[in-house]
Amino acid sequence: MSLFDYTLKEIQDKLHNKEITVSDLVAASYERIHAVDDQVKAFITLNEEAARAKASELDKQVDGASNPLFGIPLGVKDNMVTKGLRTTCASQILDNFNDPLYNATVVDKLEEENTVTIGKLNMDEFAMGSSNENSSYAATRNPWNTDYVPGGSSGGSAAAVAAREVFFSLGSDTGGSIRQPAAFCGVVGLKPTYGLVSRFGLVAFASSLDQIGPITKSVEDNAHLLQAIAGHDPMDSTSANIEVPDYSAALKQDVKGLRIAVPKEYLQEGVAPEVKEAVLQALKVYEDLGATWEEVSLPHSQYAVAAYYLLSSSEASANLARFDGVRYGVRSENATNMLDMFKLSRSEGFGDEVKRRIMLGTFALSSGYYDAYYKKAQKVRTLIKNDFEKVFEDYDVIVGPTTPTPAFKVGEKVDDPLTMYANDILTIPVNLAGVPGMSLPCGFSSDGLPIGLQIIGKHFDESTIYRTAYAFEQATDHHKKTPELGGAK
Repeated sequence: MSLFDYTLKEIQDKLHNKEITVSDLVAASYERIHAVDDQVKAFITLNEEAARAKASELDKQVDGASNPLFGIPLGVKDNMVTKGLRTTCASQILDNFNDPLYNATVVDKLEEENTVTIGKLNMDEFAMGSSNENSSYAATRNPWNTDYVPGGSSGGSAAAVAAREVFFSLGSDTGGSIRQPAAFCGVVGLKPTYGLVSRFGLVAFASSLDQIGPITKSVEDNAHLLQAIAGHDPMDSTSANIEVPDYSAALKQDVKGLRIAVPKEYLQEGVAPEVKEAVLQALKVYEDLGATWEEVSLPHSQYAVAAYYLLSSSEASANLARFDGVRYGVRSENATNMLDMFKLSRSEGFGDEVKRRIMLGTFALSSGYYDAYYKKAQKVRTLIKNDFEKVFEDYDVIVGPTTPTPAFKVGEKVDDPLTMYANDILTIPVNLAGVPGMSLPCGFSSDGLPIGLQIIGKHFDESTIYRTAYAFEQATDHHKKTPELGGAK
């Protein structure tokens, strides 16, 4: 068995029994990266020297450690600032941002748990994309079949966990960017309630939608990771000041009497037959476990994609204005005056997708168009939020597919932005409403690609999502399958 096949609890037992060391875990991670990452391309920057040094220090502290994350190697999406470790957002405009002065709050929290940062993970540039083909460095590949995309924008985060390069990773989710790649790569990804996890140190795409979350091999591991990163942060004005429950305790509860809502809009035309069948089979599993389900309607979800791209692009146009070649980042060498420096630094530094969204957002916010587009999209957002609240008056969770289809081939949709945008149709409403959502494996396509089941919960009720997901995971074996990559299963 590979070390990566063990749960976090089993790894801790091995550490305390002196069967392995933290240095062994870190060495196994880098050995795997060096063996397979030329195929997967999950990492942008490695932290090997510092990680091995930290592992040696932690080997001396094992006896006094009690937390489940102690000494565990992880990857961090490259839009989270890491002190002294290059942070690029997969963009050429930050290619030389080699020595940030501080950590994102989530990175600090994990360092307090004595995890080991292996490196920074590939992503769609500035988190804008659904396939990880928008990275300015390399397109990450799906470990299940490297001809296919891993999803985006947290494609590197999901692929690294699926390929067993790290034990878990951090991703960010603005319109499905944790859940969609988790579904495509056959791992567990959670987008927490907006405000549960600090965004301080996360390079902003759309501030009212962005949320950091955990990507892991199992539901139990996911609960441990969320426990570590959740909580109020005075450095983030949108951080919710609420008590964080014990998420692991929720795993021990069964789902008898659980009321599940299944939106009819999530299983309509456009959802692949094998995806629909996998979800229906999952619902049968829940019936066998004592839960009940009924079909409901989220009538305004059909407007979610249009509203999302107007709102997120508007926020992006404001957030990305700071990247101007003056304070940090790459400055054009071809400029002869100040205005040229602004224009050339941005035109040379940003990729096509980022430019497209900046222009769309600037248009939507411009005089004469604000009321017609941005303001109307905000009203639609409220209607979508109200739809969820109405359903949650009678049901505990909402269940459906994470994505309409399994992963698609590299290059298949990259030249068709509207088709690519529609791929997030089932995940975007969750971000607009600010509720939590999780993707976990629920089957495989005829091509052997993973299919994701999405579980959506009430605001700050991640415990019920974990309870629901864990019950399904324990009753099935989808999560036990791993991709054949580099000669290993």
